[in-house]
Amino acid sequence: MSSEKLQKVLARAGVGSRRELERWIADGRVRVDGQKATLGDRVEPGARIHVDGRLVNTASLEAPARRVIAYHKPTGELVTRSDPEGRRTVFTRLPRVKGARWIAIGRLDINTAGLLLVTTDGELANRLMHPRHEIARDYAVRVYGRVDEATRQRLTQGVDLEDGRAAFDALAPLDTDRAANEWYRVRLREGRNRLVRRLWESQGLQVSRLMRVQYGPIEMPAGLREGQFDELDTPRINALLEAVGLDPEPTRPRPARRPRRR
Repeated sequence: MSSEKLQKVLARAGVGSRRELERWIADGRVRVDGQKATLGDRVEPGARIHVDGRLVNTASLEAPARRVIAYHKPTGELVTRSDPEGRRTVFTRLPRVKGARWIAIGRLDINTAGLLLVTTDGELANRLMHPRHEIARDYAVRVYGRVDEATRQRLTQGVDLEDGRAAFDALAPLDTDRAANEWYRVRLREGRNRLVRRLWESQGLQVSRLMRVQYGPIEMPAGLREGQFDELDTPRINALLEAVGLDPEPTRPRPARRPRRR
């Protein structure tokens, strides 16, 4: 488990509000492992923390276990907590989580299906979405119309869009659906809005179906149906942590897979 800001840990332990605790730290009322604390200090689990000479209960200092879920988002669902029009959101299908909340790692628009990762760890979510980590996203795309070699080269070498130049990092044909449609697997390392669709449209081609199949090292779990979720085990969580430079976590019992749809 990584270190956390001292005032955050103490607030979770019920000592006071973060604002109050920042004042107490500045006033010299808090000591960590026998040393006077200063603003900005971070503490590791197991640290001995005293406030006004009294030892804080260390059993309450550890953050809730990090959780990550792979959700198979159907088309028609929104990646938002609520919708003024009353449309279904992905959060209505997720399990309840005590002492935390689910955070979506990136977004899929209403017409895009496939793999959506959600987590209780805000730092992990932010790092996975931040452009500096260049986390790959893979999509299966059904395109209406024939795609020649020149078009493929343009899409991988770069085309000019209204918000700048963009290209697929990889583009490979998949099985043909029917005479008028072709399937491709494409990869991007940025999350600009509707970028997959806009790249194909720049070539005069229409995307008739779009599905995310992989995010970073995590692929869509085999057999996971639309509207179902699969809680990731420790090795898969650690693969995500490694991808963004966070410390691995100890092995925990394997969570249940593919619960029934809610």
